[in-house]
Amino acid sequence: MMSGNNGTSVQEFEYKAEMKQLLDLIVHSLYTHPEIFLRELISNASDALAKVRFNALTDQELLEGDGDLGIKITVDSKELDFIIEDNGIGMTEEELIANLGTVARSGTLGFMQALKDQQKMLDGNLIGQFGVGFYSVFMVTDEVTVETRSALPGSQGYRWRSSGQGTYSIEKIEKIGRGTRISFKLKEESKEFAEAYRVEQIIKKYSNFVDFPIMLDGKQINSMTALWQRSKSELTDEEVNEFYKFIANDYQDPLDYLHVSVEGMVSFKALLFLPREAPVELLYRQSELENRGPQLYVKKVMIQHECRDLLPEYLRFISGVVDTEDLSLNVSREIVQSSPVMAKIRQILTGKILAWFESLAREQPEKFRTFYKAFGPIVKIGLNTDFTNRQKLIELLRFESTKTVEGEHVTLKEYVGRMPEDQKEIYYHSGSNRSQLLAHPNLEYFQDKGIEVLLLSDPVDVFVIPSIHEYEKKPLKSIEKADIDFSKEKKEGSQPLPENLVQPVLGLFRETLGERIEDVVESHRLVSSPVTLVSGKDALDSQMERMMKMMQADVPEGKKILEVNTAHPIIRNLSGMYMANAANPLIRTVIEQLYDGALLHEGGLDSTTSFLSRMNDLIEAATQQR
Repeated sequence: MMSGNNGTSVQEFEYKAEMKQLLDLIVHSLYTHPEIFLRELISNASDALAKVRFNALTDQELLEGDGDLGIKITVDSKELDFIIEDNGIGMTEEELIANLGTVARSGTLGFMQALKDQQKMLDGNLIGQFGVGFYSVFMVTDEVTVETRSALPGSQGYRWRSSGQGTYSIEKIEKIGRGTRISFKLKEESKEFAEAYRVEQIIKKYSNFVDFPIMLDGKQINSMTALWQRSKSELTDEEVNEFYKFIANDYQDPLDYLHVSVEGMVSFKALLFLPREAPVELLYRQSELENRGPQLYVKKVMIQHECRDLLPEYLRFISGVVDTEDLSLNVSREIVQSSPVMAKIRQILTGKILAWFESLAREQPEKFRTFYKAFGPIVKIGLNTDFTNRQKLIELLRFESTKTVEGEHVTLKEYVGRMPEDQKEIYYHSGSNRSQLLAHPNLEYFQDKGIEVLLLSDPVDVFVIPSIHEYEKKPLKSIEKADIDFSKEKKEGSQPLPENLVQPVLGLFRETLGERIEDVVESHRLVSSPVTLVSGKDALDSQMERMMKMMQADVPEGKKILEVNTAHPIIRNLSGMYMANAANPLIRTVIEQLYDGALLHEGGLDSTTSFLSRMNDLIEAATQQR
């Protein structure tokens, strides 16, 4: 602890290791986008003003601010001084330490993980997505001073200072009125940001839609336009795109936007955006949709920054603004959740958004493809949660199939439309990727007969598609559970084993594999593979069982039925070996290898050691001099 100039004590603090790492990353990697420091400081000031405006509705004892709510920026091009101040909510000493001295939220660590995983130079536009924007100021200065006083009654003023080198200090100061003042001297290479014209340029680019006046050397710069209050015909793509970037912390233009104006039982206006790709944090936070949602405004005053109750969970990746006059300004979080007004807004918005998706699919298929690739897995969750809109969601589903090329998709309607008259079911096959699915023995019969099969490689599919049960009165069935009497099928050119040899061969398999399988039966579905595993009538589909295990669900170990293609050369040769010498150890080796190969296809082969060892034994036997 040291003593300050006015005799007050100055406390020195050391940053935690993660903060040092973060600051180092920002200072040394963000130099390609130094201007974003201003966007981030304005964004933080705007949040502080929004909080005090909202809190003032219910708390009469908040500390008075200096005049109307707003942001004031002062620059000095000679001295290279930069000051930004607001009369917002301010910070207590604890909040200073939490917000500016520690990794205050999991997003910060997610941010660093994102950089590490991407293995490329840090993109300045990522920073705002993770709530670490304040630190971007260290790109343009060597030392920052923050003077702040909380709006809470009886609060004290504090000065926070840091050079971003591993430590920061806090001291008590005299400060009249609530709010925050950030000041610093710009580095020589950043002197452009001390020029008023350059600062004005940046404000208009990033912060034109901030809901409070931004004054630069006494002149208001931003337009403060509530875009959602204007009619769609008045909006230009350019201002809509910039507004999206501002509220969504995205550096790309949105994929598309929806303008909504509703009057009737409830009245509201909305401007909603479809991101071009899933936000980075969706990849790093398990509860990715927990705290997302559009901003809720009441009479142009922001009430909630991310309102979870405006949209069902499976649509919360949509950002934007919803503004209504049918709620009171001092509405609490709990009232918002249970309000019939909110329930009605949510119902109308959900319907309009799904209709929006349908129109994209119909009129702009390329755009829809981009959307579906990014958010299809999230939207599918709605099938098991939003039963009101279930049919609309089913129509939005897209699948690859055995009759599409990679990357092309088919709808259930299109599939049914090209089904032959005698086909009674819609068939699907699940697995981890297209090539693995196409190579699976269980698909051979369908490929041989030219029957289309949907290929489900999205992990979510296993949980949602079986729940559809039927579409246009056609049951959806896994090919493992297909209601086809394969025994009626006659294979052209095949030479099945004589009837008297079939049972002894199947008995050999049963004896060798024992309790590992439920049964061994003659296969009528296989065309070019010797064996395959199928689920019993009441067992889980193979892929579903695998997914449940991956999620560590307590599922009983389901035994499979091994089907044997008695017309396959390997099986005929095996029968010949058995007749020649029933004790030949190679017979059991072949059976074990065939079984493990079938497990490998299912993704259920736990150990490859014995599989490889056995393979070497078989190669050795095959290559011996006769």
